[in-house]
Amino acid sequence: MLEETGPEWLSEEVKTGTTIIAIEYNGGVVLGSDSRVSAGASVVNRVMNKLSPLHDKIYCALSGSAADAQTIAEMVNYHLDVHSIEIGEDPQVRSAATLVRNISYKYKEELSAHLIVAGWDRRNKGQVFATLNGLLTRQPFAVGGSGSSYVYGFVDAEYRKGMSKEECQQFVVSTLSLAMNRDGSSGGVAYLVTIDEHSTEEKVILGNDLPTFFDQ
Repeated sequence: MLEETGPEWLSEEVKTGTTIIAIEYNGGVVLGSDSRVSAGASVVNRVMNKLSPLHDKIYCALSGSAADAQTIAEMVNYHLDVHSIEIGEDPQVRSAATLVRNISYKYKEELSAHLIVAGWDRRNKGQVFATLNGLLTRQPFAVGGSGSSYVYGFVDAEYRKGMSKEECQQFVVSTLSLAMNRDGSSGGVAYLVTIDEHSTEEKVILGNDLPTFFDQ
């Protein structure tokens, strides 16, 4: 007797999409993301904040499966809280990125997520780490998600060493605006987090307030 497998759509992989970015500047970092959560051709959430705090001055940008990415962020947040109590000071950004890398790689068959980790610590100031398939590398900036393929040329052309905080914020907003315009899986509003020694500033930019370009 043949086993019933059910409708074909139940076994199909659900395609997700997003745009995330983080960049270092002298004294801090800026992270940004769009807010659209998609499942195939459907938008299931228009205003999800994909910038998740791991500690007071360490955030991660989430891409891939929303549930999987949030699970990793919550696990790392718990471990960092315990770690900071043990050492009696705030954790290093690299420690947070290493935890993300280890958990992502350990559960690579069960979880589908890619996180960019960025933040500030007293030892190395502002830092951005990319984590993927067991890889951990520090970068001056990193982009991820389905929208990133539309903006690689832009970020390569526009990035400069030594940009100020304001220039980095504008760089992130422009990158997100371009990606959200081109990528059907990215959209909604733009979330920004700016972290330095003195503060952690969160900001939301509505879609109508994003910069426009010649084809918009």
